[in-house]
Order: sequence, then C-alpha cells, then structure tokens
Amino acid sequence: MRHLPKHLRPRWRYLGVGLEGWPDATVDRGAFQRDLWYAAQNLVGDVGSAALDLTVYGFAFEDGVGHAVVRVRRGEVERGRAVLACLAEVDGHPLRVTVRGVGGTVRACEERYIRRPRELSEENTVAFESAERPAVVRGDRVDVRVDSGFAGATGHDLT
Repeated sequence: MRHLPKHLRPRWRYLGVGLEGWPDATVDRGAFQRDLWYAAQNLVGDVGSAALDLTVYGFAFEDGVGHAVVRVRRGEVERGRAVLACLAEVDGHPLRVTVRGVGGTVRACEERYIRRPRELSEENTVAFESAERPAVVRGDRVDVRVDSGFAGATGHDLT
C-alpha cells in the first residue's frame, strides 16, 4: 500500500497544555486521554469529536504539576481549546488545564511551551485557621492539608 501524497495527508497542530492539581493527585496518560474524549463528545458531539481527532502525544504529571502535548486537526484548534477548557477533573481529581500555546510540530510545541524550569515544591508547616498544618508550597501558592483534602491559599491567607 502506498502513502498518500503530501497534499492529501491530514494536517495537524499541537497544543502545549499545562496541568495543575492537588499535590496528592495521581493522573496518568490513559485517564487524561479518556476524559478528554468524553469532554469532546459532551461539547461537540460524536461527529465533532471525530473531526477534532484529539490525541495525547506527550504526558507527564507528578507532585500535582504536569504537562501534555495534544494533537488536533489544523482547522479545529479553537474547538480543541474549548474542549480542553471544559476539562475540570481527570479520574476524579480536580485539575486546572491551561493551553500554553500552539505549535506546528511536536518538537516545536515541546521546545516553546513545555520545556520550562519546573517550580520546586517543598513541604512546610504553616499557620492556617489558627492551627499548625502541613502544606505544600509552590512559588507563591500554598496547598494546605485540611481534614477533607487540601485548601488553596496564598501568603496573605496564612497567619
């Protein structure tokens, strides 16, 4: 079987996606792909989802921070971004999904939007709600462990 000529091959764009969740969240590539497909079906339907053809190419997630490279057809970038904006949780873990940028190749997408120095996270004890509590500090954001999980805070919230 012969390859299609270049002018008949599908054209793709690659979305550099930033992921952020609670420090104890465990998300893998398969769960992210599954929930991405479900979000596409819910937003644009079966036919629209097939037209987008969203596929996760690169994925890394640990300590509540990660990134992904998502492939989408060239004319469907805006709808692909809308689907990613609808993704609020993956595998039961709340997740913040942000599109950092769009590239024409996987390599360009990774070089421009993914390969950034990682924010270091450190375990600390902070005063929150008049009590000493363990927390994970990432830059100016603080995730304080409370009875039901975590609470997001900033330096102004801590006393």
